[in-house]
Amino acid sequence: MSTNPPNLRPDLAPRAKITSASRPGQPTIGMVSLGCPKALVDSERILTRLRAEGYAISPDYSGADAVVVNTCGFLDSAKAESLDAIGEALNENGRVIVTGCLGAEPDYIREHHPKILAVTGPHQYEQVLDAVHTAVPPSPDPFVDLLPASGVSLTPRHYSYLKISEGCNHKCKFCIIPDMRGRLQSRPAHAVMREAEKLVENGVKELLVISQDTSAYGVDIKHAEDRGHRAHITDLARDLGSLGAWVRLHYVYPYPHVRQMIPLMADGLVLPYLDIPFQHAHPDVLKRMARPAAASKTLDEIAAWRDICPDITLRSTFIVGYPGETEEEFQTLLDWMDEAQLDRVGCFQYENVEGARSNALPNHVDADVKQDRWNRFMEKAQAISEAKLEAKVGQRMDVIIDEIDDEAATCRTKSDAPEIDGNLFIDEDFQNLTVGDIVTVEVEEAGEYDLWGRVV
Repeated sequence: MSTNPPNLRPDLAPRAKITSASRPGQPTIGMVSLGCPKALVDSERILTRLRAEGYAISPDYSGADAVVVNTCGFLDSAKAESLDAIGEALNENGRVIVTGCLGAEPDYIREHHPKILAVTGPHQYEQVLDAVHTAVPPSPDPFVDLLPASGVSLTPRHYSYLKISEGCNHKCKFCIIPDMRGRLQSRPAHAVMREAEKLVENGVKELLVISQDTSAYGVDIKHAEDRGHRAHITDLARDLGSLGAWVRLHYVYPYPHVRQMIPLMADGLVLPYLDIPFQHAHPDVLKRMARPAAASKTLDEIAAWRDICPDITLRSTFIVGYPGETEEEFQTLLDWMDEAQLDRVGCFQYENVEGARSNALPNHVDADVKQDRWNRFMEKAQAISEAKLEAKVGQRMDVIIDEIDDEAATCRTKSDAPEIDGNLFIDEDFQNLTVGDIVTVEVEEAGEYDLWGRVV
């Protein structure tokens, strides 16, 4: 059992969980998945295809005939982490195929690691498969591998990420995701629903809806309706809510139509949880970021959401130390936090990333000032979190069980997404519980980020 401090990288996916099972002589591929949940879904799709072609999946470099490293290129620190992972895979295995966001820069990767077998960009599944076929020819067993099978999941079987679109149409100056993953490409709504139905049939209790811009879903395909499902986020949320699983919405841009989804939360169809990356609160900083500069209107929207659904949990991420950020602008952000009273908050210190337009902005903030502002921001966020959690003591709520060990059952409330938010721990009379169960608890104790409770 471990309590949950704030994540220094709130964009990261949970660590991939790979189980190893192979038959004698079966070709085996290892997988290292870095970065965000969207990349984790890419890894799942690659591994699902490989498994259907007769490959075994290995969590260990040494037990694999080749290794696929799915990289992240969001920040320069993430690029460095990806390069380190590629180097480790080369040292441990020697036969490495690189894919993912950093794969959009093949020359940069080969400059550091010339011995890699192949490089492909993000969500280029066919090219990854071709590279694997070249490195390690498939050897399917027609009596086993050609049977229909559920997809490979890199998360615990009771929750799953559901990616509804690729790419992004925004042009935020600090972000190069559109350059790496392209413009918005929404999946047909009926395809999303078919995948969701299969996941729920296979035991998934919680669907985590992800994309680069979830609230823009369907804009590129003019909200097309096909086979009874319309490609609009409000319609999709309603349809997903009919499946009986928890539905959690991530990466929701605060468009006005987001308000239309809040009644679905009040009615219990969708979890009362919104993950909205506000990034900052001062209009001049937002303008330099090339984001909507309407922080006051955002406070009005938050108030409207809470009027419709008082139990709503609001999560967001912010950037401190953005080029040109003054002490006055940072203080505006702290004051805004006092008013907004967000439930779950993550924070980045600004970093240059090669190719981002923000690199050319004047008046970059010194590293020690960025660190000081991050500390002050997180102190504010922690105090808000602690007060909000203390107010939950004595309440009864449903929780989903993620893990059980000798000390406790580690659970999450409807207000908590995996890994990035807090936990609720049941440390008495938990021996008969099962991972994936949803049980009712009474909250008995609160900390800075976590709760403790008992089953009722």
